[in-house]
Amino acid sequence: MELARLLLVIALVLVLHGTETLGGDAPLVPDYYKETCPPVEDIVRRNVEIAVLKDPRMAASLLRMHFHDCFVLGCDASVLLDSQGSMVSEKQAGPNLNSIRGFEVIDEIKFILEKACPDTVSCADILAIVARDAVVLRGGPGWNVLLGRRDSLEASFSGANQFIPAPNSSLQTLIAKFQQQGLDVGDLGLLTGSHTMGKARCLSFRQRIYDASTIHHDHYKRYTTFRRILSSICPESGHDNEFAPLDLMTPARFDNRYYINILQGEGLLISDNVLVTQDPEGEIIEQVWAFASNQELFFDSFANSMVKMGNINVLTGNEGEIRRNCRFVNS
Repeated sequence: MELARLLLVIALVLVLHGTETLGGDAPLVPDYYKETCPPVEDIVRRNVEIAVLKDPRMAASLLRMHFHDCFVLGCDASVLLDSQGSMVSEKQAGPNLNSIRGFEVIDEIKFILEKACPDTVSCADILAIVARDAVVLRGGPGWNVLLGRRDSLEASFSGANQFIPAPNSSLQTLIAKFQQQGLDVGDLGLLTGSHTMGKARCLSFRQRIYDASTIHHDHYKRYTTFRRILSSICPESGHDNEFAPLDLMTPARFDNRYYINILQGEGLLISDNVLVTQDPEGEIIEQVWAFASNQELFFDSFANSMVKMGNINVLTGNEGEIRRNCRFVNS
């Protein structure tokens, strides 16, 4: 890419994502608990540090939990609810079952906060703070988490199956699912960058290895080595629950390596690679080139998109409730 073109892309990204963090009236504020629960962020940070020290993969899991929450009903902690009565938990939906994890970390944080500040801090706000701290702990950017969310009184099993993108999604499907949440193509290219850390199960990336249609001809030689590594982990049948890093090069760090990988045809999931192989307008691939070339730009832009995502359909004021136990509604 020519330098002038790259600089133009960087300028456009900064305009789109450096100033447009929320859109419309923002009901959330940074210091929501300043008077009612001053130690909230310290308590959350300390417990995320402990959890990630015990299990480094937990950082990616906690970040992912926030995504999966916000894409169903909004950022309202509906993903944390267990099944009760006629309500079926979102945990049982296809994208979450035997996949989403880290609930016990949230339980521990909530237990401590209830002791320190009873009936004050929402589970939805805990998820938002946890996601930020998980990114920072793996070397990624920090941001001021806007707070004041309240917790949903319901879960949506059908919504979890409908709105959370699948690992084999086409670019058209990904764009549509993000647009349903009020997120644009720029947010798609940014938030998918969270795949710079964490792992995926063989079941999620098997098609990526053995379906020839997923191999872009420009990347064939490089892909044969990549495929050989992955096929040793994930054979054509069986071993469904074996894991591979989403980023083979720096799997434990939050960095911009993800974008370099997909430009080289080495994204683990089909939904990663379509950002560069199914983009006829070239809008996303230019963004990918910019982030692959400039980690600081990616970090700044990612932080802004996380704030934007964290404002999806939030409950505030007298809406919902402050759950005392994140797994169950209060009454």
